[in-house]
Amino acid sequence: MFILTSGCQKEEAKPDEQDVVQVKSVKREDAKKVIFFMVDSLMSQAIDDGIKQDKLPAFQYLTEHGMYYKDMVSSFPTMSVTIDSSLITGTYPNRHHVPGLIWYSADKKKIINYGTGPMEIWKQGGNEVLQDALINLNGNHLNPQTPTIYEDLAKHGLKSGSINGLIYRGAANHRLTMPDWLTGITSLPKEVQVKGPDFFALGSLANPLENVKELPDGLTKRLGLSNEYSMEAVKYLIKENKLPDFLFVYLPDLDQKLHKKGPQERSGVEELDKQLGSLLQQFGSPQEALRKNIFIIAGDSGMTSLYSAQNNSVIDLPSLLKDYSVLKQGESVTDETDIVLAVNEAMAYVYNLNKENSLRDVAQALTTDPRIDLVSWKEKEWIHVLQGETNKEVKYTSNGSMVDRYQQKWTVEQDLDVLDLKLNTNVNTKNQTLSYGKYPDVLQRLSGALHSHSGEFLVVTAKPGYELADRSSPTHEGGGGHGSLHEKESLVPLIICGTNEKPQYLRIVDVKPYLLKLLTKD
Repeated sequence: MFILTSGCQKEEAKPDEQDVVQVKSVKREDAKKVIFFMVDSLMSQAIDDGIKQDKLPAFQYLTEHGMYYKDMVSSFPTMSVTIDSSLITGTYPNRHHVPGLIWYSADKKKIINYGTGPMEIWKQGGNEVLQDALINLNGNHLNPQTPTIYEDLAKHGLKSGSINGLIYRGAANHRLTMPDWLTGITSLPKEVQVKGPDFFALGSLANPLENVKELPDGLTKRLGLSNEYSMEAVKYLIKENKLPDFLFVYLPDLDQKLHKKGPQERSGVEELDKQLGSLLQQFGSPQEALRKNIFIIAGDSGMTSLYSAQNNSVIDLPSLLKDYSVLKQGESVTDETDIVLAVNEAMAYVYNLNKENSLRDVAQALTTDPRIDLVSWKEKEWIHVLQGETNKEVKYTSNGSMVDRYQQKWTVEQDLDVLDLKLNTNVNTKNQTLSYGKYPDVLQRLSGALHSHSGEFLVVTAKPGYELADRSSPTHEGGGGHGSLHEKESLVPLIICGTNEKPQYLRIVDVKPYLLKLLTKD
């Protein structure tokens, strides 16, 4: 996104798309539409504080007239591209195959980066980053065998839409149109054919309203990759009575503010509240909005307050692995490369390319740093987890006699405290139940990441207050960060208005089946 927003001119109008013609729901007029707002880094603490101070009237109305949950479990790593893939497919990364914002492809022997920080993008090659982010992510990295909600709705004859969604694969044909300045400095084609929902908007790259409504998609407006663009596009569909049966709306602005100022920042939530209030009024009143529609608002991940640079908030992974040959960013893998790093803020994949080095040895080199929280890897059917600093260990595998709250079955051995697990045994039935502490749904989420792509690698997380880094990774000292398994970064708010139907479980992977149930019931 850094590269996309650094150009020097705005494109002329592009050819019309058929989105506005084909998007309107074909269901009966009294059937409720579902509008889903994904708010990057929205947290319940900010909502609660703002309501208490009478600064969030829209949120107050929605929470008082709907269901408000504060503990929906996100995906892992807690990075938007992976979380959105989990939301849209209803699966963890082991099935949707998008491991993180950055990861290493053993097949192609290259780093896959969807857009981390400017220096990292520069070193890894802006051309390749854009190819992966704009073409490969939805085109082939997102598992073609795992259907998205847009594809499933199309099979039911229902209309859907995505506004600024990162994950958008659907059944309808669309195109991304690249600016001239971008095609001039990269090998990207002028137009890229993509598959998406019936209505597909992605800033100025795909603006189906180009010739019918003025949207804020210029250079000073981040090429439309903003809350303002998303909200204005929704308002147009409301005004013209062209809402699809399901509309996904991505609101990215809050994340940037929280990374810079930390999770205590409140101006971004207050601005979001004004935008939501204005949108509700498009129906005439909030009451009328909820009579005609189901509104769902969710955060994608929480944030942890990071220590300042003076308090050593950044964990330099290359220095912890100084006894190994760690690939430098921008260089190619050779026979001498021992380790490749892919850092997702408070989480990292550490790839072991030298078969003479064991994953356990690399893990123990990392756990010497007291700021490391967990280091995990898989061996055959078992997943091993070491606790930072103490080197205590727990291992687990699926299909055992221990049942968690989501009816998932496990066998867990050794020190359960490493993952803050509690085992309860019913003396009458002898049934064993597992309960989670500060790492929600940790067994399935961690397993999902470790089985998300091929290769021999570790999953590393930092303790709250710290973030991991390679030589050119973006850091946020004194601000906010996420990526880990910790509840501070994993539990997000979910607000549902306009229906009494509830999801089976409060996890982001359970939202898709919930939405399908809402949309396909008679």
